[in-house]
Amino acid sequence: MNVLSLTQLRERAGNLWALTLGEGIRPVERTPHVVVADGDHRTLRRFATDPDRAAAAVPGAAPVLLVPPIAAPATCYDLSPETSVVAHLASTGRVPYVIDFGEMGYGDRGLGFEDFALDIIPQAIARALEDFWGGDVPDGAGVDLYGWSLGGTLSFLTAGASTGSIRSIVSIATPLKYAAQPPYPLVTSVMKPVRGLGPGALIALMGGIPAPIVQVAYRATSWDRELKKPKFVLQNLGEPEKLARMEVIDRFQRTFPGYPGKLATQLWERLIFRGELADGHVTLGETVVDLHSIDVPVQLFGSHRDALCAWETARHGVDLFTGSPRVEFATVESSHLGLVAGPDAVRETWPVIDAFLASVDAESEAADPAR
Repeated sequence: MNVLSLTQLRERAGNLWALTLGEGIRPVERTPHVVVADGDHRTLRRFATDPDRAAAAVPGAAPVLLVPPIAAPATCYDLSPETSVVAHLASTGRVPYVIDFGEMGYGDRGLGFEDFALDIIPQAIARALEDFWGGDVPDGAGVDLYGWSLGGTLSFLTAGASTGSIRSIVSIATPLKYAAQPPYPLVTSVMKPVRGLGPGALIALMGGIPAPIVQVAYRATSWDRELKKPKFVLQNLGEPEKLARMEVIDRFQRTFPGYPGKLATQLWERLIFRGELADGHVTLGETVVDLHSIDVPVQLFGSHRDALCAWETARHGVDLFTGSPRVEFATVESSHLGLVAGPDAVRETWPVIDAFLASVDAESEAADPAR
């Protein structure tokens, strides 16, 4: 039996205090950035200094615009120094931009998919290009869109409306066929007699899905982790690095915003119940977005371990994006968050994306050597 010294006991007690009543094991660390543009639900940040932007080290490279999900904070791309997507992209010589949609409250209940896909994201694309090129944007210049989860959905809807300023799309754990994602097939079947009106009416009544409900629902998808957490903490009180990694995820989950009412209703009625996303034609107001028209390279990721995006629903993009010159799909067995910003992502997801973007660079360089 190991007997702990007084010093070890004090360290463990200090770690337990920091996790429960204190300020945490490690302070929050964010990658330095510059605010390029500000505004309601459309703050744009560049995670590269002015000199780095002016001297992008990758020949043929384009700015990378990262699109977060609606109900997850933009910090998903900058969780910690070890799992920061933006820091990794910057370290490879790229210039990453992140659009931050901010908090979503009852006052935002009128926001729908069209506000993001037809206004907010296209504006962010234009601003990123202008900033990247110093105001003089070459003809035909575009961004590489990068979306995790519903951020991928927003990226595809934006591209389906117009790919004029989009060079490629990276989509990680994005549900593209809800009929293959439990429990939606069962819920859809139950709601058919009332034409799917039940959930939509409830969402409209609440003005959206409040942040606390989203946070609880996300934690419920990894219920086994939540049940094991107290034991994990007690077993690792002497391992502050392990506790710090757990703390990063817990902090992230506590900051989830809510869904605006109109978008949540569209998500249920159009994307899930009617299956418009899987079919490739999504009606947003007076605009019908044709996903088959997307004509840029696409890189998809899926996992059999992802509770929020089944492998089949992520891989559906291989059959969906028929207008793309190439659609590549990679399987990385990890959790929903782990696919984009975890140890598995660092080892497997990021290298695949690096190779994909490098191939797009080469194609752009061959098409226009002077750029």
